[in-house]
Amino acid sequence: MRVGVVVFDGVKLLDVAGPMEVFAEANRVGHTDYSLVTLAVGTSAVTSSTGMTIKVDGDLRDVEVDTLLVAGGDRLVGRPIEPELIDAVRDAVRGTPRVCSICTGAFVLAAAGVLDGRRATTHWQHARLLAKSYPSVAVEPDSIWVQDGPVFTSAGVSAGIDLALALVEADAGGEAARTVAQSLVVFLQRPGGQSQFSPSTSRPRPKSSVLRDVMDAVVADPGRDHSATRMAATASISARHLTRLFHAELGVTPARYVEEVRIDAGKRALEQGMTVSDAAREAGFGTSESMRRAFVLRVGVSPRAYQQRFRSTLR
Repeated sequence: MRVGVVVFDGVKLLDVAGPMEVFAEANRVGHTDYSLVTLAVGTSAVTSSTGMTIKVDGDLRDVEVDTLLVAGGDRLVGRPIEPELIDAVRDAVRGTPRVCSICTGAFVLAAAGVLDGRRATTHWQHARLLAKSYPSVAVEPDSIWVQDGPVFTSAGVSAGIDLALALVEADAGGEAARTVAQSLVVFLQRPGGQSQFSPSTSRPRPKSSVLRDVMDAVVADPGRDHSATRMAATASISARHLTRLFHAELGVTPARYVEEVRIDAGKRALEQGMTVSDAAREAGFGTSESMRRAFVLRVGVSPRAYQQRFRSTLR
């Protein structure tokens, strides 16, 4: 099976190296026979995000593969993608049985129309922009990777490894993928989604000064009573008007916003080494069980599991 990875100047190096190492390891342990090639618009070598040069094996417009992976790069977000790359990917996809993107490579697939009417994901920092820029794409911001028919998309950077393992499993079975994961010392299936990596309150600042003041008060002291009634009284508006402001500018209820702030506060407390009980009180959850329920629902892992992964190693 021929696997082609689309590269370009500024491509994220791990987006390329991570998946290719998975496929190469699957070959090494004797479960698969992947032929790996790097493709670009043209055949000149490209410079990766680290400054390292990546050799290009073939022109994307001339080479046929069984699986096409479009790697990501910072320059794909927030600025126009060159038409030559979009057109080349659009043409290549027509004859390719399986099409994938790593991280912000989803923006190339979306611009080429490949994701129209499909579910997809990308790096949590850019999921909202992908959804806004391409309304026909059903973006799943918490997913590590998403399959919709023959099209696969994955989250940020190292999630390309997760996706490649899933492809190996589809091609050669669970035992093959498990062997590769063990050899590379990675999870076969990563616990939880992207929410464990992203801040819960990554929302734009609202235009309303009243709403900004309310939000700042919650962030300053998440442990206080922040019921909609209390927040509205402090802002000298009705609870109904406050709820309308939250919906109009943030798309959430006041209670959901408060919970998001408390989850972020709980994360920081856990990262600093607090016990789950102390972190729950510090963040305003009151009890460790209340915080556990919120974490499992919103973050996808328990507070204890979160702490084990993200607690500072400088002790």
